[in-house]
Amino acid sequence: MDSGTHLVIGLGLAGLAYIDPVVASDTTVAAAVMIGTVLGSQAPDADGLLRFKGNAAYIKNHRGISHSLPALVIWSLFITLLLSLAFHRLPLLHVGMWVFIAVAFHVFTDLFNTYGTQAARPFTEKWIGWNIIHIFDPFIFITHLLAIFLWSVHLSKPEIIFPVLYGVIALYYVLRTIYHYWLTKGMPAKDSFHQSGEKYILIPTINSYVWHVVKKQLSGSYVVGELKNHQLKWLDSVTCSSHPAVEISKKHPDIASFLYFSSYACAEVREQSWGFEVRWIDVRYRHRKQFPFVAVLLMDPNYKTIDSYVGWLSESRIEKKLRIDLY
Repeated sequence: MDSGTHLVIGLGLAGLAYIDPVVASDTTVAAAVMIGTVLGSQAPDADGLLRFKGNAAYIKNHRGISHSLPALVIWSLFITLLLSLAFHRLPLLHVGMWVFIAVAFHVFTDLFNTYGTQAARPFTEKWIGWNIIHIFDPFIFITHLLAIFLWSVHLSKPEIIFPVLYGVIALYYVLRTIYHYWLTKGMPAKDSFHQSGEKYILIPTINSYVWHVVKKQLSGSYVVGELKNHQLKWLDSVTCSSHPAVEISKKHPDIASFLYFSSYACAEVREQSWGFEVRWIDVRYRHRKQFPFVAVLLMDPNYKTIDSYVGWLSESRIEKKLRIDLY
């Protein structure tokens, strides 16, 4: 989820903590728990600091080890330790439990997005993303804001408000999961061009009734479209190049980072007077007729690297970022 949603969830879990008598009976403990749940709901995304090492390091590692099983424990212990230093005589088991819930809930909600996480590390480095909830879900965000407002103006007790909120949220996740499964299962019937063996992925948007669709064809190429109000419309097709430059590009660190993260990468080669431009795109992300999540490698006629870029950019910004003088 986005940082704003993680923040309101952190506050929401602080309210839910009032079902714990130890928290509800002591304002100091309640304050410590609120700080802990807010920090815990943000902690796994501290890997955003990897941006300072470059986009390749960030893309390869964001939501990786920081969202792993050992990290759940490490983040929880670290935050609880900080709270124990700031507050005296805290019931650390209770505080630590709510911090852990906040950290785990962060990772759990990220699993439902398209970007995914490596939540099963160290057992596997597979990226797990279930494509069920958009990174910003208005329903989740607004219901949390409403619950926090009711709590802040004392219209009801937090031990009443927040169990109801999270019961509703749990039901919402279940219904969205069932709905996603049902839509995916029905895709072949909606696609008049379907061939046996083709695979579909449905990607949520901010609109609950609009989904991006990616179909992987038997040839290995992709077709992308939109499912809106149960009506399927194909918008674009992507053919993956088999040029020798594609295989050579995989050895470059920027491209390797991109491919480590994306299982839906497709390469295009453009031959230029100065050599080759190999552009890898992630077909899951299409915006305004472009695929903005890219890894680009420029090579001379002997396949030696001239320049590279990996990250989110528009076509015009890519040309500015790379050595436009070559064009």
